[in-house]
Amino acid sequence: MQVVVDALEPLTLARFWASGLGYEVEDTTALCEGAMAAGYATDADVMKDGGRLYWRTLVGIQDPGGSGPRLLFQRTDRAKEGKNRLHLDMNVGGDRIGEEVHRLTELGATVLYEIDEPAGHHVTMADPEGNEYCVQ
Repeated sequence: MQVVVDALEPLTLARFWASGLGYEVEDTTALCEGAMAAGYATDADVMKDGGRLYWRTLVGIQDPGGSGPRLLFQRTDRAKEGKNRLHLDMNVGGDRIGEEVHRLTELGATVLYEIDEPAGHHVTMADPEGNEYCVQ
């Protein structure tokens, strides 16, 4: 399974989520070089960062253990508006919510609100581009 997220800056958002989820940003250097050598892509289609090549419009991240879904960040020219129709839940366990919220805030997330009631406890946050998700 793959989850696709629109992003103004795909690489920046991919790095945020890779750090947040313990994922790895995919190294697409060989793929980009191959596409350019075959004439399917040009320098304008890729960007170099940290010695790697990435597509300007698509950056993927994967769970190094292979148990989580792949996330693909695709460039859009429109900022997020309104509430998400779909969001991710980060299940860290009730005793780790505060620690995880602090860590994600340090990475650039924002706390939107917290729910603590008998039915459950979670913190709703926004990533650096405003996409909402819950830590529970």
